[in-house]
Amino acid sequence: MPGFILRALISALGLWLAAEWIDGLRISGPMTLVVAAFLLGVVNAFLRPLAIILTLPMTLVTLGLFILVINAAMLGLVALLLPGFQIEGFWAAFLGALIVGLTSWVASWLIGARGRIEIVRRDGPR
Repeated sequence: MPGFILRALISALGLWLAAEWIDGLRISGPMTLVVAAFLLGVVNAFLRPLAIILTLPMTLVTLGLFILVINAAMLGLVALLLPGFQIEGFWAAFLGALIVGLTSWVASWLIGARGRIEIVRRDGPR
């Protein structure tokens, strides 16, 4: 559970950055931001795997780039479900999903797979 909450906070950071940087993406307030991050986590946990399986041929033909379109669709779905979160068009959703994905990727690299901050210590030759 702490890992899910931490990842939701990371998604909230990515959504906030996307709302600041992209003109067509608006979030009305901090509570909407937190709920949108939570909903994005739920949608990505349950619907995204199904969407990836259903569009597997297209994903293979495009060498995996179609997953970016799936991510934009998941972000658009959250915007449809949540009042106060608005996305104007496909490219705003695409760029927003790209920013959220990159933010999550960097944070996951820093935090680790288990949702805990991991410190890697490398001792060199003495």
